[in-house]
Formats: sequence, C-alpha cells, structure tokens
Amino acid sequence: MSAFRKSVAVLNKELLSEFRTRYAISAVMLFVLTTITMVVFATAGDLLTPTVAGGILWIVMFFAAMTGLSKIFVSEEERGTSLYLKMVAGSSAIFFGKLIFNILLALSLNIIAVLLFFIFIGNIEVKSLLIFGLSIGLGSLAIASSTTIISALIAKANSKNALFPVLSFPILLPVIILGIQTTVMSFEGTDFESVRNDFQMLFAYSGLMTVASYFLFDFVWKE
Repeated sequence: MSAFRKSVAVLNKELLSEFRTRYAISAVMLFVLTTITMVVFATAGDLLTPTVAGGILWIVMFFAAMTGLSKIFVSEEERGTSLYLKMVAGSSAIFFGKLIFNILLALSLNIIAVLLFFIFIGNIEVKSLLIFGLSIGLGSLAIASSTTIISALIAKANSKNALFPVLSFPILLPVIILGIQTTVMSFEGTDFESVRNDFQMLFAYSGLMTVASYFLFDFVWKE
C-alpha cells in the first residue's frame, strides 16, 4: 500500500473514531457555550467594539483548540493502539493522516465557535466576509499545523492535559496576534491589500511548522 493510501486510511480511522465518540465536538460545544454565556453576562448587553470582539473570539477559538485537538496522539497511547499503528503505517503516512484530520477538526471547531459567537453576541457586523473567512481558515490551518506535533510530544507524558496548552501558547502566539488583527480588520471593513501581508505570514507560518514537524515527527514517534 502506498504512503498516500496509508495516510488516507489513518485519516479515515480518525474520522470514524471522532464520529463514534464525538469527544472533541461535544467538549468544545460545551466549552464555547459556557464561555460565550459568561461574556454575555459580563458585558450586560453593552455593544462590543471590533477590537474587543476580535480578541474574545480568538480567545474562545484558542481554548477550543486546546480542548479539542490535544487527543490526536494521546488517544493512541490511552487505547494502547500506538504500537499497532507503527506496525501498519510509516511515520510519514501517520503524520500526514493525523495532520489532515487535525486541520479538518480545527476548521470545524472554529466554525462552530464562530456560529455560536454570532448567535449569542449579535451586535458585531462582518463588513468584509473575504477577510473574515481567510482569517478563520488560515488561522485554523496554522493552529492544526502546530498542535499536531505538540500532541505527539506530550503523548507519553504524565500531565498531558496541563502540558498541551503550556507548550502550545508560546508557539501559537504569533497566530493569535495575526488572527486578532485580521478579524478586527474584517469587522472594520478594511480593504484586502491592507491585510495581504498578514495572510501571507499566516500561510508561511503554517508551511514552516508543517515542514519542521514532519522532520521532527519520525524521531518523536519512534522514541
């Protein structure tokens, strides 16, 4: 079986496992609902400025990712299936299968977070749908490309749940800053040329993290 087909097989396994357990989606929906409800009560119906709304949205998205994306390799250790996975698929197939799943999951979780955000906080208007969509899409890509290798690193650690956000935050800080900036600009209706460089940096960040993670993964997975 080719490496591509093995990657697809790993992706299918992850999709079937998530649809069967619904762990990430259920946990994130509960977290997002709780967080946004607290924001609604805290603001007491006050109008949010674009800057505050963008910051709140990305805080919700970051912690949603910390809740939903940490299990990608941890679950293999918890179920005792990591050894079998090593036997049936090579490191590159496992990495890309898991990475693609993480990208799809991050995008799905962020879409859920955005929908709930606008349902409960309806006084924010998106004036540039293109910028907003690219901000969420490229942000999800950057988050997934970074957290995949972090999940592999912490899979054998004792304090997995504590380590994941601790390691992720400094690595994802540039993504969060760029994501907030571009989201605020979408609320303000800024022209696309003004945010082109930010999107290029998000895309370049995702590419660099993917390449670095790929070369590091073989060592992490086999140790």
